[in-house]
Amino acid sequence: MRKLKLAVIGAGGRGNAYSSYALTHPDEVEMVMVAEPREGQRQTFAEKYKITDENCFNDYDEFFMLKRDVDLLLICTQDKMHFEPAMIALEQGYDVLLEKPMTPNSEECKALVECSERTGKILAICHVLRYTSFFSKLKSLIDEGRIGKLVSMSLDENIAYWHFSHSYVRGPWANSKESSPIILAKSCHDLDILYWYADSKCKSISSFGDLVQFKAENAPEGAPKRCSDGCPVKNDCLYYAPNIYVHDEHSWLSTANRSSENISGILEGLKTSEFGRCVYHCENDVPDHMVTAMEFENGVTATFNLNAYTNECYRTIKLRGTLGEISGNIEEDKIEIVDFKSGETHTIELKKVSSGHGGGDTGIMQSLVTALSVGGKPLTNASESLQSHLMAFAAEQSRVSGKTVDLLAENSQR
Repeated sequence: MRKLKLAVIGAGGRGNAYSSYALTHPDEVEMVMVAEPREGQRQTFAEKYKITDENCFNDYDEFFMLKRDVDLLLICTQDKMHFEPAMIALEQGYDVLLEKPMTPNSEECKALVECSERTGKILAICHVLRYTSFFSKLKSLIDEGRIGKLVSMSLDENIAYWHFSHSYVRGPWANSKESSPIILAKSCHDLDILYWYADSKCKSISSFGDLVQFKAENAPEGAPKRCSDGCPVKNDCLYYAPNIYVHDEHSWLSTANRSSENISGILEGLKTSEFGRCVYHCENDVPDHMVTAMEFENGVTATFNLNAYTNECYRTIKLRGTLGEISGNIEEDKIEIVDFKSGETHTIELKKVSSGHGGGDTGIMQSLVTALSVGGKPLTNASESLQSHLMAFAAEQSRVSGKTVDLLAENSQR
């Protein structure tokens, strides 16, 4: 297996998540270039991966001025900044790993797929759930016929209240016009799982949901625009920023968007950053709960539920077939299979993994590295990933319009 050279455009959280593969597998890959407009972020990344100054770029325009000696380009910019660099990269002959979603525009999604197929270059979308031992095991159980013919599915994405307030009220995905609808930004890879399991295109979709809690009319009396400006309910508010970002027990949030390693520095940063705002005085518009019902062309039905009103921050799933049913909890890496005929329950406990998304962040990198080093194809491709995006666009259309969307009719008109 030859050693691959990697480059990343966008050295934020997701860029670091995939790039870390170079640290854990130094015999397989080497991170050689970075393009990132934030100087501090760029320098920190360069030091971490020992990237020379001449291989650090302020933006992707600078990176693309010359064809670089790179085997795989990671594009991990914000949602609306995916399309242009991905198209340029494919046209210049790069194989690309593109953070989800592909782009918030359906026509741009299709253009990316067409470009990948025309150029013959890999365009892998970060639908990392397919690469986890949990979801891949469920797929193998379906394909083995362990529950007979698959009939229906229900998948719950529990977005813990503290996670939702960070990412979808205060954070970069709070406003669908500035980023993406939440069903696309957060959950296109959940829809990809349902499409994968159904093994059929989605035929029709209905969705319901709204923003209930996080709006000005629900603000406590006297609540200021920023938590640090003398909030009268700071001792009782679940979302009081200093409590979340300083005394947070959730390991993921405890390191997210911190500008300092000490408490006084963090508190000072919250006085000006978006994460110090009152959750009732933000410009957010994405729904805090949403349920989506789907029918696939082969008759399989599914429901997908995302909800901010929970302390759980993991996915659960139930698969129902003609001969049995399967229940799964990714947090526990536990799967239970019920056989209708025998009445027996068989439990599968998978080995827990510490890497992001239940091992999916590492899994997708491993799949691409193998494909590029020794030949073969990744687990999925851009054309497959397009299906979940079309489902997400239809779900949002249904939620806003209050009408069921016929995907077959929609796609035939485009």
